[in-house]
Amino acid sequence: MSSHARILVVGGGAREHALGHALGHARAHDLVFAPGNAGTAALGRNVDVAATDVAGLVELAVREKVDLVVVGPEAPLTLGLVDALDAKGIRAFGPSQAAAKLEGSKAFMKEFLGRHGIPTAAFAVFDDAERAKAYARASWAKGTPLVVKADGLCAGKGVVVASSVEEACEAIDRMITARDLGDAGSVVVLEELLPGEEASFHVVCDGTRAVALVAAQDHKRVFDGDRGPNTGGMGAYAPAPVVTQAVHDEVMRTVVEPTLRGMASEGAPFRGVLFVGLMIEAGRPRVLEFNVRFGDPETTVLVPMLDGDWFALLDGAARGNFGDSSFGTKKGAALAVVMASEGYPAKPTTGDVIEGLDAAPPAGVSVFHAGTKKKGDDVVTSGGRVLTISAYAPSFEEARAAAYDTTSRIRFRGEHHRTDIGHRAMKR
Repeated sequence: MSSHARILVVGGGAREHALGHALGHARAHDLVFAPGNAGTAALGRNVDVAATDVAGLVELAVREKVDLVVVGPEAPLTLGLVDALDAKGIRAFGPSQAAAKLEGSKAFMKEFLGRHGIPTAAFAVFDDAERAKAYARASWAKGTPLVVKADGLCAGKGVVVASSVEEACEAIDRMITARDLGDAGSVVVLEELLPGEEASFHVVCDGTRAVALVAAQDHKRVFDGDRGPNTGGMGAYAPAPVVTQAVHDEVMRTVVEPTLRGMASEGAPFRGVLFVGLMIEAGRPRVLEFNVRFGDPETTVLVPMLDGDWFALLDGAARGNFGDSSFGTKKGAALAVVMASEGYPAKPTTGDVIEGLDAAPPAGVSVFHAGTKKKGDDVVTSGGRVLTISAYAPSFEEARAAAYDTTSRIRFRGEHHRTDIGHRAMKR
């Protein structure tokens, strides 16, 4: 294909801003974002079509004559956006609806891991609250604590790491009986709580081959010291020291390769990005979860670390063939800090003016927008996670210092962020 392409990026978070930045950086591609945010508007054109409006997105892609659609969030993938685009002859980066079940249903994912002998925690699946609670009580009686997971998509709110059997039973009742999470919680997965350290392992797949990106580590809890409620992610860094070369090779051999073979054998070849959530204990990796899209905020540290052309990578996956393109990981490190609005994650406030965005960030630092929109001449907050400040530098310490220095220069009412991103790497 020619070096110039028209690309539609679906979504409006820091992930989509970072991917747009990566795609527009190397070549003069035309970028359209749906719906985008105040930051993506500077890279291309925002169109007010929701990421879950499959018919609207297909219509937009046809109208704009796009060469490639890059799908950011999970919801449109599980709704079959890639299949609908394919039916119109439009190439899209992301898995088919059948392959997206790896994230869309935790029960399907766990049973798939079982069928293909992929290392994960012991588990059981229930749609009956009383039977689920009986299993939980028996498990705790044996000294095995559990994690309660809603089967369907819950935007990160469907996982309860229970500290007692009572808390596990309450979670089961909230999901199955009270339907607090709607249909997403009508089936639950009860999973053995694994000890160890988490890591985010992304591989971009063309159906048969996988390109491994740098391993990253996310920070889910809202407050320093991993305290407070879970969020969509408060920051990330890469490379994650817990993923040694030996662990990397083990994940490729025991997780990624069997998953690609298994999905192909089950009639749903996997194209797109497979984000493996790992728990690593004493050098032994096990799968916590699969996501079928890039992590956010992880994308903001993956983007600067790739040694290669992002368009060739994503377009090759969408075509089902990477061809002879080569991809590696740069030396150095990247670290990202999420700036959140007052009240996040419970009840984020919006509409606050953001100050300090006019100054150009120093070399190696990017300010990626998420919950932002334009209001007259101002940029205001429009969501819980507002900005992600990402820095790439020759060393972890330099990346961390640069990210926090830029964070300190941006202000909005009620802003809060973690001051300890990368604390595990610092301890090492």
